Amino acid sequence: MAPLLSQYLIHTGRFLLRRFSEPPPAVIAAVAASRVCFHRYYSSKSLSLVSPLGLHCSSLSSPPALCNSAFSSSATSTTVEVQSTEHEVVIALGSNIGNRMNNFREALRLMKRGGICVTRHSCLYETAPVHVTDQPRFLNAAVRGVTKLGPHELLSVLKTIEKDMGREDGIRYGPRPLDLDILFYGKMRISSDKLIIPHERLWERSFVLAPLVDLLGSAVDNDTVAHWHSLAIHPGGIFQAWERLGGESLIGQDGIQRVLPIGDKLWDFSNKTHVMGILNLTPDSFSDGGQFQSIESSVSRVRSMISDGADIIDIGAQSTRPMASRISSQEELDRLLPVLEAVRGMPEMEEKLISVDTFNSEVASEAISNGADILNDVSAGTLDPNMHKVVAESGVPYMAMHMRGDPCTMQNKENLQYDDICKDVASELYLRVRDAELSGIPAWRVMIDPGIGFSKSVDHNLDIIMELPKIREEMAKRSIAVSHAPILIGPSRKRFLGDICGRPEATDRDAATVASVTAGILGGANIIRVHDVRHNADAAKLCDAMLRRRRSKG
Repeated sequence: MAPLLSQYLIHTGRFLLRRFSEPPPAVIAAVAASRVCFHRYYSSKSLSLVSPLGLHCSSLSSPPALCNSAFSSSATSTTVEVQSTEHEVVIALGSNIGNRMNNFREALRLMKRGGICVTRHSCLYETAPVHVTDQPRFLNAAVRGVTKLGPHELLSVLKTIEKDMGREDGIRYGPRPLDLDILFYGKMRISSDKLIIPHERLWERSFVLAPLVDLLGSAVDNDTVAHWHSLAIHPGGIFQAWERLGGESLIGQDGIQRVLPIGDKLWDFSNKTHVMGILNLTPDSFSDGGQFQSIESSVSRVRSMISDGADIIDIGAQSTRPMASRISSQEELDRLLPVLEAVRGMPEMEEKLISVDTFNSEVASEAISNGADILNDVSAGTLDPNMHKVVAESGVPYMAMHMRGDPCTMQNKENLQYDDICKDVASELYLRVRDAELSGIPAWRVMIDPGIGFSKSVDHNLDIIMELPKIREEMAKRSIAVSHAPILIGPSRKRFLGDICGRPEATDRDAATVASVTAGILGGANIIRVHDVRHNADAAKLCDAMLRRRRSKG
């Protein structure tokens, strides 16, 4: 009975859909009824079928194609609607005309409005054009999400978004404000006149494979992802396809760079270690509290740090030292905004970045409105439920740090209990980044900080500095994109350095700071947050030279 039912539905579905461009209600009702019968019989089975639309569908637990679309008619009072099931999809984005980052932001907004719920984002890649080379460089990315749209409905939505964004028919492979392509749709292999999934040239395009790999974890997280791997033309799946092209060795080579958007610019954070100079506007910070509370002293301090080699100035008006009390939003803003305005207007700050260190969403919103380029949140959103929403709407990069509790409780005994410090920090920080991503902060705007000195013992801090690659490796099990995020370390003048070196005064720990950031940079840190910019900037230059030498020999 089952083979006959299957064959009948397939042939009937094909005939009806070919016969009617807009099926009348009676036809829709017949197809719907057949679908229900078919679904009841096969719902508990895993099948490999050819759908009524000619879509080749593998390992489906529910009927393909017709059961993946909603049919309705308003021509008469009779309406039959077949609700679609939800499918996981991967969509590639490309742009090389206009403000490419704005094009992506608008595309994501329109995709959400069109019935596509984005759940994961790749890193961003700036790539050289192919085939037609006399055109601007492309920005490429990919997103993973879920939708109830059928495959061809999804294609129609994406084509409409492209048109709304100004795309016109032109030269094949030529310039375009937006290009949206479906890389995967559920567990389906699709071949029709308008849609082929996966695209036959997917496996030879580094600018597509790089962001696709980012959307996965090294540990396969569900059956759908396992199926995507099975569609690769190489036995090792998507990862093997990427490695055969060159894998991570292509980044920075072959016309492809991994970048992070800051304002209207793209920041290549891999070309050098970036030095973040600390400006505390607080009376109670552990190292320099009370020294820079006037605008004049703050501007002078910034000028000095820029001269010494700072790339980023991190301004904080709320102390996060152990046992620091929390001040009101207004008091934090009163300290911050006048200095932020003055620093933003300094000629020396051209091409430099400003980060604001706060865990208060109201302060974050005002800081971003007044010129902050980066939001640095020591709580990764745990101390203010509105923080992720504020940052998502702002478009600025988000520095998410690992901490348990708050500054008053972070060094409590219970917050210092870890099974494996690097695995636990990676897991907990990933979950906070995941919350941020689901709130609308793409992974391509996230930076991570393992939180040296925050909810950590002396040994914990040493393990983190020595084992940064382990943190990346643990994050990669869940998300390759998050594992590629820029890592900041901030050991500067911390108490654990004093405990090890016998230096009770924070200002006597600069040599130990240099040693710790050197180890961190050689282990993969991209940004160092320090008080003593001059000597740490020199250490960063030396480390960068050693890393370049290592790569050239490798």
